[in-house]
Amino acid sequence: QFLEERRKRGIDIPVVVLSSIAQKSAQITMEALSMGASDFVAKPSGSVSHDIHTVAETLTEMVRSYGSAYRKRKRPSAGHATTQPVQERQKSTSTPPETPKVSSAVVPPAPGSAELIAIGVSTGGPNALRKVFAALPGTLNVPIVVVQHMPAGFTAEFARSLDRISPYEVKEAEDGDVLKPNRALIAPGNRHITVEKRSLAGLCRLNDEPPRNGHRPSADVLFRSVAAEYGNSAIAVIMTGMGRDGAAELGAVYRSGGVTLAQDEASCVVYGMPRSAVEAGVVTEIVALHDLAGRITEYVERSTVA
Repeated sequence: QFLEERRKRGIDIPVVVLSSIAQKSAQITMEALSMGASDFVAKPSGSVSHDIHTVAETLTEMVRSYGSAYRKRKRPSAGHATTQPVQERQKSTSTPPETPKVSSAVVPPAPGSAELIAIGVSTGGPNALRKVFAALPGTLNVPIVVVQHMPAGFTAEFARSLDRISPYEVKEAEDGDVLKPNRALIAPGNRHITVEKRSLAGLCRLNDEPPRNGHRPSADVLFRSVAAEYGNSAIAVIMTGMGRDGAAELGAVYRSGGVTLAQDEASCVVYGMPRSAVEAGVVTEIVALHDLAGRITEYVERSTVA
């Protein structure tokens, strides 16, 4: 009722949901996100969590991040950020950019025909992904694999919530799922996801190896396999999120000749993961959230024509 009334009154103050891990709670949480809630934190041990203090740091960081993003939105703005290749964006600044950590002697191969789109995202991701998936056309004919940092018990319902608003078929990944055109697979909570390229179709694989960068699933684990299996036939996207997960192995995709996109700072709730990739010099283009689906589409269509 609160979220309904909030929407009717045009109130856009961020709302973070504290949810228990249960099927009904997951459904309610995803419904809350669809009605405008910003994000959620899972209670550590069900409806009555006496150890709620264990998520205090996560909840505090989330409230701080969404509050900061809200304040930025309320400041007078000169207009929307433009989408530019990283090289052009750097040339337009008044001070020279820092030297990229990637050797300039290494020239990546030219991008090939797009066969896979991989996305890594964390804090701010649920609503950011909703915007991207709602805007994607149903004619891309390219599979998508997503790592969204989210607890086990929520990813299946999250996938269903995206499926309801997207032309893509969206589902929680299962080990051995085929990477089909116009299908998106969401990594299950607490499991890593990788990809394998086969002669007829690609497959996804799930594993329980130790967390990387403090996360399972990890965007770095996904991007590393994408670079190894698809090389310059991949488009990798790193979006809003705390920390550095995904930045290192996004570089592997970049050096393999794949297209790498980073969400811009202005539209991120937390510019941690994208910033790390940009500062490493492994990003083809920095893109505002409202342009992201369109730019992905353009890169896919451009690669098909080429």
